[in-house]
Amino acid sequence: MSARSRDPRAGENRRLLVRLGLSAVMMFGFGFLLVPFYEQICEVTGINNFLRPEAEQGARAAANTQVDPSRSVTIQFDANLHDLPWRFQPLQRSVVVHPGEMVQVEYEVSNTRSEPVTGQAVPSYGPQRAGRYVSKLDCFCFTQQTLAPGETRRMPVVFVLDPALPPEVHTITLSYTFFELQGRQLSAGSAAGAKL
Repeated sequence: MSARSRDPRAGENRRLLVRLGLSAVMMFGFGFLLVPFYEQICEVTGINNFLRPEAEQGARAAANTQVDPSRSVTIQFDANLHDLPWRFQPLQRSVVVHPGEMVQVEYEVSNTRSEPVTGQAVPSYGPQRAGRYVSKLDCFCFTQQTLAPGETRRMPVVFVLDPALPPEVHTITLSYTFFELQGRQLSAGSAAGAKL
């Protein structure tokens, strides 16, 4: 009789190795069984459903937005200057949008002076109550604009019209008035004089 067969630990080790091997095979199989189970849960709940065709997923995504395609509103654009020697105009006079749709338009401004000028645009709406339904995501009116002599700049306005806009409102006028910021010019001039 060999020393290996007489060692009682060798048999215990063999049985432990078999148990561990069976456990590993069972966990591996369980992992494979979880995939179809997960797919069925996703199908039922609609969460993270990667099994649907792309066209169907795209249609669901489009249907899930807050755009109201049954309704159209005309947005008119206006540009004004208050004692400012610039040229200022919208590049589009009007657009027709659906509430909930994101829209981008551009205004163009030119400095006709031979010196830098800083201005700030102030928006207004017609009818006035429509202002609370226009959500601007990007607008040149958020910051002061400094134009170099003879500089021309195109400035975007990105906005969304809230679907809660009262149904009787069919046209909104978005108007911007640019005002010159005199104090800014004086402080820039005095800073330049201090450097000399």
